[in-house]
Amino acid sequence: MVSVTRAAFGDLPSGAGTVEKFQLQSDLLRVDIISWGCTITALEVKDRQGRASDVVLGFEELEGYLQKQPYFGAVIGRVANRIAKGTFSLDGKEYKLPLNRPPNSLHGGVRGFDKVLWTPQVLSNGVQFSRVSPDGEEGYPGELKVWVTYTLDGGELVVNYRAQASQTTPVNLTNHSYFNLAGQGSSNIYDHEVTIEADAFLPVDEDLIPTGRLEPHPKRLLPQPAHCHCKTTLALILDYSVICTDETSQLFDVFSSCHAVSVSATPMVAGHTLDVAMTSHGNLL
Repeated sequence: MVSVTRAAFGDLPSGAGTVEKFQLQSDLLRVDIISWGCTITALEVKDRQGRASDVVLGFEELEGYLQKQPYFGAVIGRVANRIAKGTFSLDGKEYKLPLNRPPNSLHGGVRGFDKVLWTPQVLSNGVQFSRVSPDGEEGYPGELKVWVTYTLDGGELVVNYRAQASQTTPVNLTNHSYFNLAGQGSSNIYDHEVTIEADAFLPVDEDLIPTGRLEPHPKRLLPQPAHCHCKTTLALILDYSVICTDETSQLFDVFSSCHAVSVSATPMVAGHTLDVAMTSHGNLL
């Protein structure tokens, strides 16, 4: 049984609207999401001893999200990650985007999907947010209708992304939560272990743009005997895409539905394990 509650979270400056918070709760977990950027502000789960703790980073008040901060818990779009030099070509036309992270465009530009108020709709087991990104917003072509749905299914938080464009346009949506499986307030995540099942990865240059080469595995990861089962601690910075292959040998980004694709993280001294799986192509940041 899932309960959904709704409350005001704060008012935007200059009368731009009221931000609401939606709390989804089951017997196994609780998640708080606000309509500003479809942002996950808290995710409370129980460890092996039944103790509940919040395992994502966030702010208790709206003001924190309106200041400069590293996209805590927000939906990123139109395009997550970097577009080199803020330029791309599509159907023979070149498009130029704002360089909000010079020399590149990052996470949708100056005012990406994380910095807008979404329209909510309460569901029986969750909440759906929607918005219309107008043609030309942040330099991207075409009108884009977007729906992001958060639901609880037993002990799982399910996030569904849907987009409909009026013309061909880049779209790469994700959620930008920061996890600390030892619980909010713990000192760091350097004792977390991350396991990624993948076949290769994309090295990046000094501006964190993929070079176009495929490498069998990062030198900093420790290859395991099973299907490119790679493990590392988060004392190392992982900022690249990983590649997996499905049964038809078509290459996808690692965080997509290649049947057995999974990402898991476990702190070595705590009782939480995070498993992440995707059902379509795309990035997880």
